[in-house]
Amino acid sequence: MDTPLTVVILAAGLGTRMKSKKAKVLHQAGGRALIGHVAGTALELTSPDRIFVVVGSQAEQVQAAVSAEGLGFIHQAEQKGTGHALMVCRERLAGLPGLLAVLYGDCPLLSTATLRELVERQRNSTAAATVITTVLEDPAGYGRVLRDESGRVRAIVEQKAAAPDELAVREINSGIYCFRADLLWKHIDEIRPDNPAREYYLTDIVEIFGRAGYGVEPFLLAEPAEVLGINTRAELAEVDRICRQRKVRELMLAGVTIEKPETVTIDAGARIGADTVVEPFAQILGRTAIGEDCRIGACSIVRDSELADRVEVRPFSIIEGSQVGAEARVGPYARLRPGSRLGAGAHVGNFVELKQTRLGAGSKANHLAYLGDAEIGDGVNVGAGTITCNYDGVEKHPTKIGNEVFVGSNATLVAPLELGDGCYVGAGSVVTDPVPPQALALGRARQVNKEGWARKRRPAARKNPPTEPRP
Repeated sequence: MDTPLTVVILAAGLGTRMKSKKAKVLHQAGGRALIGHVAGTALELTSPDRIFVVVGSQAEQVQAAVSAEGLGFIHQAEQKGTGHALMVCRERLAGLPGLLAVLYGDCPLLSTATLRELVERQRNSTAAATVITTVLEDPAGYGRVLRDESGRVRAIVEQKAAAPDELAVREINSGIYCFRADLLWKHIDEIRPDNPAREYYLTDIVEIFGRAGYGVEPFLLAEPAEVLGINTRAELAEVDRICRQRKVRELMLAGVTIEKPETVTIDAGARIGADTVVEPFAQILGRTAIGEDCRIGACSIVRDSELADRVEVRPFSIIEGSQVGAEARVGPYARLRPGSRLGAGAHVGNFVELKQTRLGAGSKANHLAYLGDAEIGDGVNVGAGTITCNYDGVEKHPTKIGNEVFVGSNATLVAPLELGDGCYVGAGSVVTDPVPPQALALGRARQVNKEGWARKRRPAARKNPPTEPRP
C-alpha cells in the first residue's frame, strides 16, 4: 500500500514586503487567494483530514479563505522561522505515520504533477527527505544548494551566510520538502536559532540529518516558475499572468475559442464549454460556468454566473451572480445584477438593467429599461424606457407580470403591482393599481391640443431677433 501523506502548508506570516495590511497569502492570483491555490493542489494528493495550514497573521481570514475545503489549522502565535512553524505542529502531527510534505501558502504555481512526483521520489527513496531545487539565471536572495560527491544535498546555505564560491552556485532551494515524518519529528528540536535573525530555519535540517547518517535527495525542477514565491506586488502580478496564461491554454485545449488570448481575463475557477467563443478583452470571473456554443462579447464581464448552452453575450455587457437560460441573448451594454434569471430564449438588450428579477422564457426587454425586484412571465414584451419603481424610500416592493403581457414604451410600474396574463399597458402610462388579465391599462393624462398656439407665439419671437448675424 502507498505510504500515507500528510501536508503542512506554512501560511502564518504577514508578508511585510507586500506593503499591505492584508496577509500575503490572502492576495489573489488568477482570481483565487494564493492559499486557495496551494490547498487545492494538496487536495489532489491526500484527504482533507491530512492537510494542515499553519496560521498566524490574520488567522481567521486565512481560515475563512480555505474553510470550505475541510482542512485542519495550527496556530503559530509567534513567527520565528520555518523550522519553528513545524515545531508548533509536532504535538498534533507527530502521531501521523508516513510522509510529510511542506508547502508554502505563497507558492501557487506548484503543479499537482510536480508535487506528486516529489512524493513518489521520497516513497521510493531511502533518504530522510527530498527537496525541490531549481536553477536560476540570477539566484540572488535564495538559499544555495550544496551537493556532496554523490549528488545528494550536503547543505543549504542562506545568501547572507554564503561564501563567495557558494554564491556562485545557481541551484537554489525552493523550500518545498517531502520528509519521512518519523525522522523529522525525531530531529526537529536540533534546529537552533544560531543566526543574526535568531530564527529557526528549516534548511538546517539538511545538515542535522547528515550528522545523523541520513541523506537528503534533490529533485531538480526544470521549470523554475513552478516554485516562484511572492514577496512583492510586482511578483504577484507576474504570478497572476502565469496563472491566467495556464487557464487560457487549458480552455483552448479543451475546445474553447479565445480570440486574442493575451487580452482576456479568466479566473482559475471558471468553467467554459466546448465551441464557446470568447472575444477580446472579455473577463470571466469567480465561479462562472458557461455552457457550449456560447459567445462572450468583447469587453464583457461575467462574474459568478451560470450561462446555459448557446447563450450570446454581446459586447460591453455585465453579468453578475445571475443565471441565463439556453439561447438567451444579453446586450450590448446590458447589466444583470445579482439575483437575475433569464429564461430560455429571453432577450435583454442595450442599456437594460435587471436586479433580482426573473425574465421568463421568450420574454424581451430590448431597450433602455430598469426591471428590479420583478417576476416576469413568459412571452412578455417590455417596451423601451419602462421602469419598475421598486423602492418607496424605505422598503423594496415586488412587481409581478404574467405571461404574454405587452408593456408599452416609457411605462412606469409602481410597485407593489401585479399585471395579469395577456394584458396591455399603454405607452407612457403610470400604473399604480393591479391590471386584470386581458385588460388594457392607461395611466396618463388626456391629450389637449391648443389651436393656434404656435402661430401666436412666433410674432413674439420675431420681436427679439438674435443679436449676432447668422452665418
